[in-house]
Amino acid sequence: MIVNLIIGSLMIGSVYGMLALGYSLIYSASGLMTFTQGQLLMLGAFLGLQFYKIMGMPFVVAFLLTVVIMFILGLVLEKFLIRVLLNKGATSIYIVLSTIAISIILPNLAQALWGSQTQQMPSIFSTTTIELFGAHVQPESILVMVVGFAAMIFLHLFMTKSRFGISMRAAAMDPLAASSLGINVSMTTGLTWAIAAALAGGIGALMGPVYGVSTTMGDIIGNKGFAGAVIGGYGNMYGAIVGSLLLGFIETFVAGYLTTTYKDFVSFFLLIIVMIFLPRGLFKAKVYDSD
Repeated sequence: MIVNLIIGSLMIGSVYGMLALGYSLIYSASGLMTFTQGQLLMLGAFLGLQFYKIMGMPFVVAFLLTVVIMFILGLVLEKFLIRVLLNKGATSIYIVLSTIAISIILPNLAQALWGSQTQQMPSIFSTTTIELFGAHVQPESILVMVVGFAAMIFLHLFMTKSRFGISMRAAAMDPLAASSLGINVSMTTGLTWAIAAALAGGIGALMGPVYGVSTTMGDIIGNKGFAGAVIGGYGNMYGAIVGSLLLGFIETFVAGYLTTTYKDFVSFFLLIIVMIFLPRGLFKAKVYDSD
């Protein structure tokens, strides 16, 4: 049982971590908050369903198409919504309200296109379970975990080692100074939103065969990803990962050894405790002044 719980913790923690990375990337790059990540995950799951099950494409192709479309959607949202509002002098609260509006629109759009019933996505692998350390595990669960951790490592290397990633960090630290050095701050911010959308959509497509696809699947997962980002330190990439994994382990072991009834209560109670005693999170993230 312990092996199943550990694998389950790592899997759901990596899902929360992918969303938390998106939240933290956007905040660290612009000081703005978004509440669309959970619904972008849902949309990515439906796109994966469309390409893989309905259109019969190979899963790798369906997954890559989903990531590309979600990346473009993130760019579009930033350029034609967020950027427009900022150019008109909108304060951060209006940006938050606009992302809440998008999070309401997307499920309704998905319902209009694919219906309101939960749909099952076919298995990716021919075998239903694999044996790992004496436990029988769904191979799609392992795939979610592996891709999640690989994405986290890749994003870390991209942000710290690549020239463009360093430019993004510079633009986040001091937009005026970065602009004077020739960095296109608007483009780097747009790409940050695009990467966040691609992370959410990609993990959504991977989750389809494990949990099924529905218009409400992103609600609680999006909230848990947000909680993981806050627990770790909102805006800190490493904090997003650690906070999400901690949340995954706590709720999975509570469900495994106590009861599933209160696992969500325990998760959000932990969030409240951290906000009271560590308001900047475990990694003491930078706090932006509100408008």
